Amino acid sequence: MRVDVLGVAFDNVTLDEAVERAMALLEENGPHLAATPNPEIVQCAGRDPEYAQILADADLVIPDGIGIIHAAKILGRPLKGRVPGIDFASALMGRMAETGRRLFLLGAAPGVAEQAAANLQATHPGLVICGTHDGFFKEDGPVVQKIRDARADVVFVCLGFPKQEKWIAAHGGETGARLLIGLGGSLDVFAGKVERAPEQFQKLGLEWLYRLMKQPSRAGRMAKLPLFLASAAGARIRGK
Repeated sequence: MRVDVLGVAFDNVTLDEAVERAMALLEENGPHLAATPNPEIVQCAGRDPEYAQILADADLVIPDGIGIIHAAKILGRPLKGRVPGIDFASALMGRMAETGRRLFLLGAAPGVAEQAAANLQATHPGLVICGTHDGFFKEDGPVVQKIRDARADVVFVCLGFPKQEKWIAAHGGETGARLLIGLGGSLDVFAGKVERAPEQFQKLGLEWLYRLMKQPSRAGRMAKLPLFLASAAGARIRGK
């Protein structure tokens, strides 16, 4: 069952249920797209019909941001809970390590994906990372071919929104992968380039506050969250 939050339909799943869905998709012929929208992505989709359609066609759409959870409550159709994309990816890698599924890392600055791969293989013994490529490429063909040659089952596509989902929609089928997941800046976290919020902030849904404390330049982006929640309240009043 999906829950509409301001035009983007989310799968109403827990973290464990999202991982089970992903593993089930790996048993089917691909390509499958998994998206991890936060409020900014929902707002972007509202301005970009092509992007909105890509998210609507995605096989798995999980609520990454705490703002999505609050908006769903305001709309009167609550979700089971937040499923951070990075937690989803970590749990999925744990399952992949048990089953021998092959992972390709795409995105971030040169060298970051390689460092992320080394860290992830240490964290998840048995995980098969079959290739990496940075996100600073001008031609799609060579990247697609590298993923195909690597015989990847899963690709973490970390190019930032909406580019990553549009790239998956355009080229996912050519890669031969069964599941491609848009994961934003996750490779920087996995590589140790960006520090994630302490667990207490995560549990309270205050990762946004920790990021703001670390990067005051994000204040403009964070200021959009109240507007997003106000939009949800307005939609509730209008009965949408």
